[in-house]
Amino acid sequence: MDELAVVMSHYDIGTIRSIKEFPRGSRKAPKLLIDAEKGAFLLKRRAKGRDDSSKVAFAHAIQLRLIELQFPLPHLIGTRATENSMLELSSASFGGIYELFEYIPGQNYTGSLDATDDAGRVLALYHKLLADFQTNFTSSSGSYHNSSAVANALTTIGKTGSPQLAELCQRLRDSYEFCAEVVEAHGYSHWPRQVIHADWHPGNMLFRENRIVAVIDYDSARILPRVIDAANGALQFSIIGTDDNIASWCEYADESRFKRFVRGYDQVQLLSEAELHSMPHLMCEALIAEAVFPIMATGKFARFDGGDFLAMVRRKITWLSEHSEDLIKLVSE
Repeated sequence: MDELAVVMSHYDIGTIRSIKEFPRGSRKAPKLLIDAEKGAFLLKRRAKGRDDSSKVAFAHAIQLRLIELQFPLPHLIGTRATENSMLELSSASFGGIYELFEYIPGQNYTGSLDATDDAGRVLALYHKLLADFQTNFTSSSGSYHNSSAVANALTTIGKTGSPQLAELCQRLRDSYEFCAEVVEAHGYSHWPRQVIHADWHPGNMLFRENRIVAVIDYDSARILPRVIDAANGALQFSIIGTDDNIASWCEYADESRFKRFVRGYDQVQLLSEAELHSMPHLMCEALIAEAVFPIMATGKFARFDGGDFLAMVRRKITWLSEHSEDLIKLVSE
């Protein structure tokens, strides 16, 4: 409570009526929902490793620019004395970087085609608004595409278990490297780079009546070709997972949602033919990259055994590779 009292003394939000834990998002970045005289607010303490002040300033510069352009996102609340969008504290018992946002109520993604279409449209709007954005602050770096860290992680995981796990990891590494080569052959290294979101998935959007009312979590924003977002978004909005029995998960993607996501994007600005042809292979890279680091660190992906999860990933990327031309045709007509 001492920490909370000190932090809130830096903000002018009036009398606080109630405070509740807000369990959404990473547990490493604790959040509180605060009901106060001047409205509802969300207080967040940056996770360790995500508390580099220059990188936080980069993310805040993006958000402040988007606010100016009326993009749907929660507004940052400035500190009482200096209107700073981040609060840095250091004491013997607590400290870190704190952020206070307006709280925007909304619903989770329902899986509907209309909501999927809007997710693609809003991503394209994000890219369009930030196409020429520049700042002197430092961004995060790295990509799920063509990453030696991803390939090396698969090798490391393969050394920790059975011969079957080692073979699975080698096959995934071969697939990952093949997909990266295909993407490079389409001209990836020559495509323009700009600010991207780098974490475009349903959990980072709030909806009302299948329309996005807020996009949240800009912690991963960085400078890369826009197709990195488009491909990952297409994956996240078309992937199908069902119950706790991961072995029963289907290998195929939801083609209708894939199509509507890309068509939604094209409502605002068109992806090039080369970008479209790279997307199924980037989706494979993204799916592999998302899995390997938690599994390397803990042996698990969320509640799932690491080997079982990688076997599911293998099934899904096999389907994506085998149906890549069909997916491209869906969005090229």
